[in-house]
Amino acid sequence: MYIAHKREDGQLQLLEEHLKQVAILAKSFAEGFGAGDYAYVLGLAHDIGKYSAAFQEYLLKDGMGGDHSTAGAKELYRLQMFPASLCAAGHHTGLPDGGGPGDPSGMPTWQGRLKKQVAPYQEYQREITLHAVSHPQELNGFRIAFFTRMLFSALVDADFLDTEAFMNPVQRGGYDGIPVLFERLKHYIDPWLRHQETGNPINQKRTEILRCCLEAGKRERGLKSLTVPTGGGKTVSSLAFALQHAVQYGLNRIIYVIPYTSIIEQTARVFRKIVGIENVLEHHANVNFDPRGDIDPAAERFRLSTENWDAPIIVTTNVQFFESLFSNKSSQCRKLHNLANSVVVFDEAQMIPLDYLMPCVRAIGELVQEYGVTAVLCTATQPSLEKLFPKGISIQEIYPHFRELYPFFRRTEFVNIGRLSVIELADRMARQKQVLAIVDTRKQATELYQSLPEEGRFHLSTLMPPMMRRWTLRAICRRLKQGLPCRVAATSLIEAGVDVDFPTVYRAEAGLDSIIQAAGRCNREGKRPLEESIVYIYQPEGRVPPRIQPNVSIYKNEIQPNFVDSASPEAIQAYFDALHMLKGDRLDKKKVVEAFEKGRDGGMLPFAKVSEEFHLIDEDTKAIFIPLGQRAERLAKQLRSGLCSRGWMRKAGRYMVHVYEPHFQELYRAHDIEMITDGLAILTNLRLYDLGTGLSLEADLGKAFFV
Repeated sequence: MYIAHKREDGQLQLLEEHLKQVAILAKSFAEGFGAGDYAYVLGLAHDIGKYSAAFQEYLLKDGMGGDHSTAGAKELYRLQMFPASLCAAGHHTGLPDGGGPGDPSGMPTWQGRLKKQVAPYQEYQREITLHAVSHPQELNGFRIAFFTRMLFSALVDADFLDTEAFMNPVQRGGYDGIPVLFERLKHYIDPWLRHQETGNPINQKRTEILRCCLEAGKRERGLKSLTVPTGGGKTVSSLAFALQHAVQYGLNRIIYVIPYTSIIEQTARVFRKIVGIENVLEHHANVNFDPRGDIDPAAERFRLSTENWDAPIIVTTNVQFFESLFSNKSSQCRKLHNLANSVVVFDEAQMIPLDYLMPCVRAIGELVQEYGVTAVLCTATQPSLEKLFPKGISIQEIYPHFRELYPFFRRTEFVNIGRLSVIELADRMARQKQVLAIVDTRKQATELYQSLPEEGRFHLSTLMPPMMRRWTLRAICRRLKQGLPCRVAATSLIEAGVDVDFPTVYRAEAGLDSIIQAAGRCNREGKRPLEESIVYIYQPEGRVPPRIQPNVSIYKNEIQPNFVDSASPEAIQAYFDALHMLKGDRLDKKKVVEAFEKGRDGGMLPFAKVSEEFHLIDEDTKAIFIPLGQRAERLAKQLRSGLCSRGWMRKAGRYMVHVYEPHFQELYRAHDIEMITDGLAILTNLRLYDLGTGLSLEADLGKAFFV
């Protein structure tokens, strides 16, 4: 009798039972992308190292089992099932780098692992029979790497689930099906459809877009775009497309990928209102699913769903989505197989970072071509990506008359006013009752705020932790609705999807996409005349931040001189075409595609190296916890006592500010912070936190660092 797991109460799980159950689950997960039989053999082989006498002795005597993954990798390699062999080798420690044939035994690469001597495990042949299964896809670098991760996902989720079912059974799933959610959507939108002819012109146009999305949902699968200006109702319309499409083709789930948590929270609220709070998983760093009290089944179910994305509607971030697709870690890859046969909507698609644009586009292309995904690039400023996709993939527009929408939903005028100092800008804003200025740096936002009249002034930047920003936004919205003075100095975090409506907006020179996003905060509801809703574009003092210099240059030198209306669809396309040409090989800053196509450092398939390097927010920042308020003080106390669990980090993230390394070190040298780990500290000098502007960028002693 060979054992896979031993429970605390002494109960034993047979190894044969575990292997066969994992194989069955892995097969069911991988059938979504045509690799069911292949995954079945992988499931049978992944733990055959546990057949060694040494492992069985360790297990029964409550010892440590050592390496039991290499044995399965060796057997699958013998069967020439190379992706499966990689998955077996890494199912506990993460997918290893492939390495090269010269790698010696003991190296952590796949080639090194295959040469490693392991305890005899041939007893597996008494209970398990392994047969070679051919690989279902064409073998080339990027594609085989992508397939390997998807296969790895099917294995590790199956392994986790079967182990969980034996060791600590929990209640998973229980969500409503996609057809049920579609019926709820139809009930929600029915009044709009029935009264389209009697609504105001804007609502009539929104309903027209909605009807078009429902019809488009019945058409073929593939890569789509939905180009709808701000105010066109694309949140509900895109959900209508996705649900109709999922019902039409029997797809499993809908995944919304969004750049900012502020948009995620708004979008998730809308979806919960339509399909029910119990069917929408919101997955990002600022959401917490730790159960309250002794039992909270809903929170626990959502927490479990963050592990493998088995919910019908998931709203997540660009960071979570793309970094998982290029990760080698089992915890991040576990959910990937559930992307197959789904609708994935990339909201604000133009916000995918340019430095990682090519690998992200290639990943979307793989999902569409090989994994049954219908992907939707959803934005008001379509980023002209078609030429970056592999041959054979074309983008189909869901609303074909999108160019006609621009003049209909146009609500602002752009006016270029040249250079302005902070004092000059503050003086202009002081003469207006409600006005927003969007600047390029946190330093500029702080200085402008301090120069504004005190009544009704607000500041928004990442110097304020998420919780404080949320409170500030609520206060801003209240004053706007009440017609009270409201003057806001903000960084670009307010641009994407934040639902505020100012009569006037000032925008420091930036790329055209940022300027158009800023314009979405002006006359958002269309209640004011066009000529009274001005977006003033000005040149701030000092140099343009290096990160946006190319964007500003294209706008000033190629868009402004050549287009009467720089917000027109033609201008937007010209802007993105020029930007992609200008960046050149910087569309893949870390050379991720090349690493999988040609190898790196003499080795093939560098899963671990790429996983370590692939970070969409590629900034050397450290976190400072701001202990303001009773709840934050309790969290700080827990942190000092050594509690730094994933659940704690989710809660504490709402009270954290991220700063660059030089500023962090200056605060530390001035004894303004208490170091907890190398990348995390607690603010101890609370004089450095201002309720209006957030964390000061100047330590009590030492030099100031502004970013």
